This record gives sequence, structure tokens and C-alpha cells, in this order.
Amino acid sequence: MQTLRIPLEMTQTPLSLYSEKLVRGELHLDPAQGAAVKSLQRLYEEFLEGEKAPKTSFFQKFSSKGKTESVPRGIYLYGGVGRGKSMLMDLFYSCLPEETSKRRVHFHEFMIEVHDYINTRRSEDTINGAVDQALPSLGEILFRKSKVLCFDEFHVTDVADAMILGRLFRLLFEKGLVVVATSNWPPDRLYEGGLQRERFLPFIALMKEKMEVVYLDSPHDYRAQTLAEEGTYFTPLGRVTERKMDEVFGLLTDQASTHEEKLFVKGRRVPVRTAKGVARFTFAQLCEQPLGAEDYLTIARTFHTVFLENVPVLRYDRRNEAKRLMNLIDALYDKRVRVVISAAAEPEKLYSGSDHGFEFQRTVSRLQEMQGEGYP
Repeated sequence: MQTLRIPLEMTQTPLSLYSEKLVRGELHLDPAQGAAVKSLQRLYEEFLEGEKAPKTSFFQKFSSKGKTESVPRGIYLYGGVGRGKSMLMDLFYSCLPEETSKRRVHFHEFMIEVHDYINTRRSEDTINGAVDQALPSLGEILFRKSKVLCFDEFHVTDVADAMILGRLFRLLFEKGLVVVATSNWPPDRLYEGGLQRERFLPFIALMKEKMEVVYLDSPHDYRAQTLAEEGTYFTPLGRVTERKMDEVFGLLTDQASTHEEKLFVKGRRVPVRTAKGVARFTFAQLCEQPLGAEDYLTIARTFHTVFLENVPVLRYDRRNEAKRLMNLIDALYDKRVRVVISAAAEPEKLYSGSDHGFEFQRTVSRLQEMQGEGYP
């Protein structure tokens, strides 16, 4: 069996914690994860060395004779869903000394805070609504609070986010911020097909310069294993099913606390409870509201797993809701999003109307396929 060598003088490092989990049987040996841990170990050691080094003065830093302090390259860890990216980032984060100013945040939550700050400053006469004038002060605040920033589920789907990111992160990298990010996508595929993407390309180049890009090429999908063991479709509705949905959600998110987000689609706001890339919606939220294909596609592009709760049996008088459910499942299926559902009946008994009877058979087929081992 392959083993990882751990320097004896080191304790509570990403490498040692990963090894301990292997020994305790909490993890199985995964060469791809082992390689990613070594990159995190490199960053951990370089960051601590930098913290120990004497700091240059303001004059030294900007004089012709002074040398700019070296900042370790962060890490951009990407790979398929369920490969353990968040778990590995958490190992790194937990090893940083308590006195380190650090923050771990879901990327979408971070961007909501950025937009909130900019919108607040826009109301002040001092900046006349200019985003570029708000970003330096925001960068200063962010760096003052965190020298290490860990992003989970880094993904860009919004043109406003794309335009802000390059300007903000150039400021943060110049200040010496260390960034660790997880993503399902390689940097070159971020904001793929987005509006004005050419203006986003310099940010991608900057990320590749300031961060080591690590591909977690693991053949194992640990979330898929969890869903295969626990199930993805629960019926009938009731307390037992509610508890099961909570249990599966906890397993998929490592018991992380949910936070509220708002997805923006052409001026509409779609609220969602989420944790670690898993979204939790009720049928009423998604199918009893005037939402359409664009809303569902945004959800499918944003989350790797969607919980849809309390799906009722749909009859003739609920044909509009049935149509929305069909559109929702189509969007999730086409993007290969995992779906966990609680419903009043099995898929083939969910709709008894005549308007969409033939079309709904495709939805039944897809719901059944989504429960199979070969999906996604």
C-alpha cells in the first residue's frame, strides 16, 4: 500500500491531518487527493515561513533598493463534484495558527457581500456611484480582516461579478492576500460563454499567475457514493421523510450550516438556502412562482446538487405547476445536476392531468434515471 511520508518535526499540518484520517479509516487512500495535499502542504509551509520573516519597512518596500516581500502562490483546486476538494481546503484552513487572520467563505456569499458594500457606497455622494472608486476601500477592508481567504465553490455566472472580480482581486493580490479556492471548473472555463467574456480573461491570467492550479483528478465521487447508499427520492411526505432529507443534506454538506443566498436572473431574485454547493428548495418556491427556463438554468449552473422538497400530486388544476416542474427537471438533467426529492408519490404517479400527460412521461423517465447509479 502506498504511504505518505510525514516530516517528524511537523504536527497538525495538512499532510499530517490527512494521514491521520487515513489511519483512522475516515478516508481511503486516494493518490489524487494525496497529490493535492502536498500542494496545500507547500503553501502552508511557505505561508508560515513568510510570517516568521522580518517585515520590510514602508520605505524599504517602495524604495529602489528595497525588495518586495514574496507572497506564496495560492491554490486553485478544481475537479469533479464529490472528489473531496472542500474537505482538503478545510484541512489546510484548520492548520493555520489561531492568530492568523483568515476566512473561509462560500464564493456566492462573498459576492453578495461585495455587491452589498458597493450598493451602500453608491448612495454616498463621495464616490458618485462609481464602482472603481469603491473597490480600493473594499480591498483595504478585506485584507485588513483576512490575510488568507479560502473560497468554496468558485464559479462565475453573472456579468457584474465578472467585471468586478478582476479589479478587486488585482488590488488584493498586490496587498499580499493568499487565496485558496475550490471549483468544479478549470480557470480557463470560468464564465465560459458569458457576456463580454474577453474583459474577464485578464482576471483568469492573473489567477494562474498568483495561484497554483491543481486538478483533483480522482476517479472516486464520494458524494455519489453517499447518495447511492442513502437514496435520492423519498415518499410519502411526512416527518420520517423530512428527517431523512435533513440527514442526507447533512451528509452531503459535512453538517455545514446553511446560509441564505439570492440568485439574480434578469432582475428577478430567487432565494435559496445553501451549503457547500448544495441548494435546498421547496416545490412551492420553484414551481408555484412565475419562474421559467432561465431561472432553472441559473440554478443548474450554480449548484451541483439540488434538494426539491414537498412535491405534491399534480392534477388538471395544477397544470402550470406541472409544466414548471418539467422545465426544472429538464434543466437539472441537461446540466447533470444531482437531485434529491421528497414527494407525495412515486414519479409515475405525480401527474394525473391530461394537458401534459404525454410530455410528463419524459419527466418520469428522467426522475427514474436520476435515481440510478449511472447518474450523473
